[in-house]
Amino acid sequence: MFFPLDMSVKSFRNILHAPHPRHKFVATATNGGPDPPNALAAATPMISVTATDNIDPGSFRPPPGLGHRHVQTMLTSMPIYALLARGRTRALLDASREELIDCGDGVRLMGVMSSQASPARGLAILLHGWEGCADSSYMLSAGATLHERGYDVFRLNFRDHGATHALNEELFHSCRIDEVVDAVKAIQVRHRAPRTVLVGFSLGGNFALRVAVRAAAAGIDLERVVAVCPVLRPKNTMHALETGLWVYRRYFLKRWRRSLAAKARSFPGRYDFGDLRRFRTLSATTEFLVTRYSGFPDLETYLDGYAITGNALEGLDVPARIIAAEDDPVIPARDISDLAPSPALSVSLFRRGGHCGFVAGYSLHNWLDEAIAGLLEASVSQLLPPSPSRRMTGL
Repeated sequence: MFFPLDMSVKSFRNILHAPHPRHKFVATATNGGPDPPNALAAATPMISVTATDNIDPGSFRPPPGLGHRHVQTMLTSMPIYALLARGRTRALLDASREELIDCGDGVRLMGVMSSQASPARGLAILLHGWEGCADSSYMLSAGATLHERGYDVFRLNFRDHGATHALNEELFHSCRIDEVVDAVKAIQVRHRAPRTVLVGFSLGGNFALRVAVRAAAAGIDLERVVAVCPVLRPKNTMHALETGLWVYRRYFLKRWRRSLAAKARSFPGRYDFGDLRRFRTLSATTEFLVTRYSGFPDLETYLDGYAITGNALEGLDVPARIIAAEDDPVIPARDISDLAPSPALSVSLFRRGGHCGFVAGYSLHNWLDEAIAGLLEASVSQLLPPSPSRRMTGL
């Protein structure tokens, strides 16, 4: 997820001093101290929630000055972040080629495949966040690490993301899970590998977990899933965006309007959205689009349609790990308590990290890259929830 940084020094200072919400289940700790014991596990005894993760490279702790939730969230959007990562992603990019995926029923999605020169140890399929794309910095950074570890890496664009607006006439919306399931299956069939893993970020993490629930029925042999800061309950994420820091709202509205303009240019006979600036909020824009163009009766029905709380993950049987942060300004961590119990699901909840941030040092190294690779390479016993006696002490 990228966020704009075209703000004044005064505005950025205000961001740094914005109040940090405390959820009732979050234990407090001194700044820079160890991650607090997690009370959420006690509130949800059937979900494994750990405050730290002993899978290499260890627990995430940002250095002084980089711990603030908004700093973590925005750092990966800075041009210097992409510049520093450019050398490390060169091998991934040199091996990249675009591929068109036939998802059936006339639906086509575009992605980017980076194959190994020699037989791969597995196939890693990566899913980006809303208004991101296959070339978003977190996709390239994580993809480069997995490519270095010997994986073939496929970075999939969702419908209407990554300049693919002309591929399909109907608009993207987050309930289009079937075409993503079909895409993952088609990618696996096309690129046979010893094992297939799925990694998603933000909305992509939400999609990844929903794909995992449907994998067996769809004939997908999926070994495991890692979901980073996934959207849990969309209406709460919408509320967080509408009432939180202004920069996030401005970012999404600006990017979304630009995307919709590209869609209208691609299908001028079908779409005439008018001046979308008449909708001043994300919720008003969403309601207009999903009720007018996507067949939903109201906004609430749409948002509930892609929630993964409640019983949505009840049938999950693919080993899956969620990486989340208590200070995420976009995804309320309290919603973790509403995930359905599953022996296949575990959660690593960190005190800091922001939304898909987890920048670990002044060199802007991203802790997530090695953590994701470690989880994909760990034994199943390390990935699955610990026994009740070990639930609070790590994996």
